[in-house]
Amino acid sequence: MAYVGFVGLGVMGQPMALNLARAGTPLVVWNRTPGRSEPLRAAGAEIAAGPAEVFDRADDVVFLMLADETAVDAVLGRGTPDFAARVTGHTVVHMGTTSAEYSGSLQDDIRSAGGRYVESPVSGSRVPAEQGKLVGMLAGDTDAVAAVRPLLAPVCQETFGCGAVPGALLMKFSVNLFLITLVTGLAEAFHFADRHGLDQRLLREVLDAGPMASSVSRMKAPKLVSRDFGVQAAAADVLKNNRLIAEAARKAGLASPLLDICHALYDETVARGHGGEDMVAVVRALEARTEGAAPSGARTLPAENGM
Repeated sequence: MAYVGFVGLGVMGQPMALNLARAGTPLVVWNRTPGRSEPLRAAGAEIAAGPAEVFDRADDVVFLMLADETAVDAVLGRGTPDFAARVTGHTVVHMGTTSAEYSGSLQDDIRSAGGRYVESPVSGSRVPAEQGKLVGMLAGDTDAVAAVRPLLAPVCQETFGCGAVPGALLMKFSVNLFLITLVTGLAEAFHFADRHGLDQRLLREVLDAGPMASSVSRMKAPKLVSRDFGVQAAAADVLKNNRLIAEAARKAGLASPLLDICHALYDETVARGHGGEDMVAVVRALEARTEGAAPSGARTLPAENGM
């Protein structure tokens, strides 16, 4: 039996791994919080005692769906003698969102240690992850991408090749720039309607009937109507993504005015203690600005190039 490794069973990773297990993929998994592994055990996956065991038991591919660069380095043992022992002979698939520069340096280190590397971020939040309807973006050597792509069928409704690393992450940044500004605009529209005494349910119906309706608006508008801030994509994660995109824009000398105001609003949302809520909680920052309350703990953002 050819095992596939999967490390990182958070809001996105757990449903992704569950879809792989339910599709019959032999999995060996690990998560820092052991309780997150139990649904995988019930679905037939093997639970490893630690990251080293995942690499020991995986025949080739190991998926990493981890929160940040520090977590990826820790799982791989990067900078220690464990690194080469883990990655040699394996294809490491980095599915999280990190800086493009980090991904490029990670690829170099994995190749030098005798492993293969694929960058494979996904577009979509918790619900599409549960439904197996994420959109995958892949970058890396052609043969490595070709080996990984079929494994993503239970996870992604479609996958796209994005050339060499860091092409997939830069594509993800482009997609997320649109998503962040879209949801922030939706939240501002509902805030505007609310403060004018309009029926927000009626606004939702008008939007659903018109040309601006999308799967995103149909998912997020009901949450705004009912003030349901249960997490699908956490505001803190959106802020992290916003920062990474803003840094990439600055390094390329690009103007990003819409992204920059979203950056400030999500910074204020997180500073007010709503980082664990869904990204539609950005409406709380809009409400606070309307009420004239100064954000507590929000940071000064870097100036836009040329401004």
